[in-house]
Amino acid sequence: MKRDYTLFIGDILDAIERIDEFVSGMNFEEFKGDDKTVSAVVSKLEIIGEATKNVPDEIKETYPALPWNSMAKMRDRLIHGYFVVDHEIVWKVITEELPEIKPTIRNILEERGQH
Repeated sequence: MKRDYTLFIGDILDAIERIDEFVSGMNFEEFKGDDKTVSAVVSKLEIIGEATKNVPDEIKETYPALPWNSMAKMRDRLIHGYFVVDHEIVWKVITEELPEIKPTIRNILEERGQH
């Protein structure tokens, strides 16, 4: 049985909220120096990327302001070479990009009666 796309949208929102919890109160240097937090954040970003790939095109077209392609390619953007994390890109994504998309992701779920 195929999962309903709203569950994938919920996965995206959950991952964003967990990332917020992981890095709460941290600055870039603290984040970069905390391997456990970096690993947890990268894992959640990978979930965002994979979940995005399962959102139907019609939903993506309804919300064109969201960077669906960037979200789907998140892992490729963050991991370079032999699994070397680009901390600066990760930090930019979690402090600048995710806060911008979070309200729209929440809105999608609310409009579909899922949140």
